[in-house]
Formats: sequence, C-alpha cells, structure tokens
Amino acid sequence: MFKKKILLIDDEVDFGRIVKMNLELLDDSYDVSLARNGKEGVKKAISLRPHLIILDILMPHMNGFEVIKRLKENDKTSIIPVVMLTAKADEESKIMAAQLFNEDYVTKPIEAPELKEKIDAVLKRTQNI
Repeated sequence: MFKKKILLIDDEVDFGRIVKMNLELLDDSYDVSLARNGKEGVKKAISLRPHLIILDILMPHMNGFEVIKRLKENDKTSIIPVVMLTAKADEESKIMAAQLFNEDYVTKPIEAPELKEKIDAVLKRTQNI
C-alpha cells in the first residue's frame, strides 16, 4: 500500500499526538511524523520529504511563517504543499500565509474528518494522489 507521508509541525505535543492518531485511524495510508518546533520541522522536511506538511503558526523561536519561508527557499522542500493549522483566524495571517504559498489555511479547533478532507483535497490537487 502506498503511504502518504505527512509532517505535522506544532509545538503542542499532546495536540500533535492526537492529530497523528486520529488521521492514521481515519486513513491507514497516512504515515504522520511529528516535529515539535520550526527548526526540527525544517530538518525533518528535508530528510523525510513528506507529501504534505501541516504547520502551526504560533511556535517559539521560529514561527510558522518563518518555517514556510525556509521550506519554500530550499530546493528539496519547495514543492511540498503546506496546510496551515493554527488558532490565528485573522485576515492578516491568512493573507501572509497565502503570500508564502500555503495550499490551505485551517483554524483550530477542527474535527479530524474535516482535516482529512482538506489534506486529501490538497494531495489530489498537487500530486495526483
């Protein structure tokens, strides 16, 4: 079976574990890896080359905007689609994310089936999966 590699970058460890568990239960073709901060997320994105990255904005040291900027500047990660998953619901954040070439913008909280639909739509649109 073809595994869809997803990298979730979020500093809320328990939230990350819950999202990972729910997505993998909903779709056994998902293989979700976790990164607890932006620096770790960039490193894992380069080494794992996931099919999709789910990225929080509000993180210490390197926020999600800086992470997506670094990912899009790197030849190894520039084509990986990014879905922002954040508590920031303001228009300014949505516009900034769009300018940095995110594929979708989702606000917390979100139910796992809805997040799965968003992920599947982005994967279908960007990679013919």
